[in-house]
Amino acid sequence: MANKAFGVINSAPNYIRVEGLHDYRPIGAFTFIGRFRVIDFPLSNMSNSGINRIHVYLNSRPRSLVEHIGSGRHYNINSKRGNLQLLFTQQNGANSIYNTDITAYMENLEQLERMPQDYVIVAPSYMVYKQDFQKLLDEHVEAGNDITLLYHKVDQAKEYYRACNVVELNKQKGVQSLTRNMGTAKDKNISMDTYVMSKDLFIALIKKAKRESSAYSFADIIALSCDTLDIRGYQHKGYFAAITSLDDFYRANMELLDYGTAMDFFKQDWPFYTHTTDACPTHYYPGAKVVNSLVCNAATIEGTVENSIIGRHVHIGKGAIIKNSIILSYSDISDGTYIENAVIDKWVKVKNVKKIVSESVTPAYIKRNDVL
Repeated sequence: MANKAFGVINSAPNYIRVEGLHDYRPIGAFTFIGRFRVIDFPLSNMSNSGINRIHVYLNSRPRSLVEHIGSGRHYNINSKRGNLQLLFTQQNGANSIYNTDITAYMENLEQLERMPQDYVIVAPSYMVYKQDFQKLLDEHVEAGNDITLLYHKVDQAKEYYRACNVVELNKQKGVQSLTRNMGTAKDKNISMDTYVMSKDLFIALIKKAKRESSAYSFADIIALSCDTLDIRGYQHKGYFAAITSLDDFYRANMELLDYGTAMDFFKQDWPFYTHTTDACPTHYYPGAKVVNSLVCNAATIEGTVENSIIGRHVHIGKGAIIKNSIILSYSDISDGTYIENAVIDKWVKVKNVKKIVSESVTPAYIKRNDVL
């Protein structure tokens, strides 16, 4: 008989901020490769792993996530015994240092204590990866650890993952420390903010963190427990993205334009679910040219699109050239416009400006509803 756990999907820490995009929605609600939202990935991982009791914590600007998740039925959660709950933080402002996941857990402690499962799996709403949580849970129980922590080896820790925590391991994969990535070395083990433990320990750590400091996060209390608890690392393999900056968001989307990377990540036996939107097919006009790009439904393409992601209901005008860019839904790019290395938010109208180019690694960002 399989070990039983309930799922907790956590909000991003309050020190993480994605320039521009974050002004309008939490990271979990960010559009990802046109079709998905970032939160679809942890929810689908839990559903595919047979976890059908899930708590989703929302700590700021919740409207877009509430609309997207709805009843949760599109995540294929068992409709008879399954339950997806959206839980809110009421006490602190969105930017307050006290608006932590610990505060959210304390406000909903009664819900946690009532859960009948013996174990909990905590996953973040701002990371994209594929993981069988049932396998992770079974290995955790067999090993007898207090906590199992998921991590990913990276070789670009100087440039990316700057808001993530770094895991230091001993030879037995015991977690010795958990500290913020300062960009001092390229090769690091990045914590995926994903933990497996007993429900009782989870609740005990929440209460301990609250006693110690009103500003502690759950990652903080894990870091402080490395000497007293048996915390073991479990290495994740495959595609992994942490959406903690505009650079991260842009790079994560662009990586999945590579056919091999995308085919390895998206498998029929591990579907990623989302709230589907019915729309007519995209209309490609005579003279349109699209190369190595992902174009969503209901777009109208009259110009050239290369190595880009085009959202739903986007119009690319005649003679317009879009390169290495992400154009979110309902944007209108007028005739003859040149856009390269940019992120264009929803409902933008580019009428008079004929060139938008970022010369640096960081993409240009055009905010939502702008008329240029």
